Amino acid sequence: MQIFKVGGAVRDRLLNQPITDIDYVVVGASPQQMLDAGFQPVGADFPVFLHPETKQEYALARTERKSGHGYGGFEIYSAPDVSLEDDLIRRDLTINAIAEDEQGIIYDPHNGQADIAQRVLRHVSPAFAEDPLRVLRVARFAARYANLGFSIAPETLELMQQLAQSGELNHLTPERVWKEVSRALMEPRPDVFISSLRECQALSVLFPEVDALFGVPQNPKSHPEIDTGLHLLHVLRQCAIHKQSLAVRWACLLHDLGKGLTDKDQLPHHPNHDKAGIPLIKAVNQRYRIPKEQAAMAVLVGQYHSLCHRALELSAEQIAQLLYALNAIQHPQRLIEFCAACEMDSCGRYGFEQQPYPQSDFLRGALDAAKAISSQPFIEQGLKGPAFGEALLTARTEAIKHYMVHYQDINQLIE
Repeated sequence: MQIFKVGGAVRDRLLNQPITDIDYVVVGASPQQMLDAGFQPVGADFPVFLHPETKQEYALARTERKSGHGYGGFEIYSAPDVSLEDDLIRRDLTINAIAEDEQGIIYDPHNGQADIAQRVLRHVSPAFAEDPLRVLRVARFAARYANLGFSIAPETLELMQQLAQSGELNHLTPERVWKEVSRALMEPRPDVFISSLRECQALSVLFPEVDALFGVPQNPKSHPEIDTGLHLLHVLRQCAIHKQSLAVRWACLLHDLGKGLTDKDQLPHHPNHDKAGIPLIKAVNQRYRIPKEQAAMAVLVGQYHSLCHRALELSAEQIAQLLYALNAIQHPQRLIEFCAACEMDSCGRYGFEQQPYPQSDFLRGALDAAKAISSQPFIEQGLKGPAFGEALLTARTEAIKHYMVHYQDINQLIE
């Protein structure tokens, strides 16, 4: 039995990057030998075991043979006669096909170290094209390491394009797609993830609603970048710079889908694109079974981001309705993330990256004013049902009105 570190732990050590988890591959062992040594089986699709003390994962060396469609369409063979080289050649990228033994000796049969030095993401073998999930994985690695100068090798991009055109991407389960997308959006360059998918034509297969935004013009006065797709990429870039949450990043990805539906005779203006985009956002959420928190934020940002941009011009009644629509009084975090997404939309325009966004603080102040109104007096008056709700809304609207006067007075003093 031989044990090797493999994959990310070796790659990131060679890159001088933080190592978040360590994967081990075991060569020359059977499942029974692992059980006899006290390891606990956890792998559903192939033999993976937890170390009895450290609880780290140890996978038996294995080979894979394509037998169906999608990520799970493989026959797995794992036995003591599977060599380290057999295991490494099935991996996706050369930089992930490097192993290190217990003495620190590196095994690199596919020149992954050279590709690390040259900052290239290159596939290990033609078998790369058998697994459609690798399109998303490579785009995710491009997003992770773009700031280190990595790019996708042309021949690997060509295989990704072949996969996108083959129909194999349609066999990926919604859960697998979301897992990769959610991880990629949290990488240092989520914009590179989207641009990489577009470059290999996978974006039009997985997210045609997003792909449709590229080439759609916007008013150059408010959007110097003009192209809606370029705006989207810049918004995602700002999300990473400002370390926004997944809910904010997902909402930003989908916030402008309505602009892909604008009639050509109305361009470069996009009247009512907020409302037009809601069915598309809901369709994407449903297609990939997006978790409730992220799905809800995407719909709210899509529907109300233009209103947020005009927050300083709204009436107290409109602000109260917006807070109610966000359910912000019961869930203040929603307003924080909503405003964050809208701010990313605003600063995700060329030349506007450092522009202040006072709407966020203004709306948070309005929320504080509304929350200060207790429902208890209305309960004591015996109000119930719609009468109770209307009285409380009216009182909160008045509180927001007073806050707005105070806010304007302070700003006039500052000016």
